[in-house]
Amino acid sequence: MINMQRRVIPAPVRVLGNLLDRLAGPGDRLWPVDQEPLRLDRPLGAGATGGHGNLRYTVTAYEPGLRIRFTFLADSPFEGFHELWVRSLAVDRSEVVHILVGRPRGAMLLLWPLAVRWTHQALVAGLLDNAERAATGRVRHPARWSPWVRLLRAVTAAPVTEAAP
Repeated sequence: MINMQRRVIPAPVRVLGNLLDRLAGPGDRLWPVDQEPLRLDRPLGAGATGGHGNLRYTVTAYEPGLRIRFTFLADSPFEGFHELWVRSLAVDRSEVVHILVGRPRGAMLLLWPLAVRWTHQALVAGLLDNAERAATGRVRHPARWSPWVRLLRAVTAAPVTEAAP
């Protein structure tokens, strides 16, 4: 399975790279605040382990200002990885990309197509909105949750916890 979302943002790559470098740390302006927090056991870098919700992964590649690869742990409901990267398209125009490459396991074989895919895409869309807002001061076309995502979020709503990585 490959799941990719991207957004072209009218900002230099260094601005977006700076935002990427703060992911899961102090001053993180990317991660959507209405989601389970992304926590790592140490500052962002290769070897940092953590996750969000019941997903656990390790940072297996980190190119500051450009790319982060998270590889799912052996007991995760996914086998594979997900990445965030930024690339320059012009002096003042860049692209932020999130890609999930993997295979669901166990209950996730059923949960991914029914629910998790849609809530995952909403989370990433929120992250891309946050990147655009932080880089430009506004979001030209904000993501909207579908009725299905709103229903899923309503029935699974739980207080956001401070889970340890």
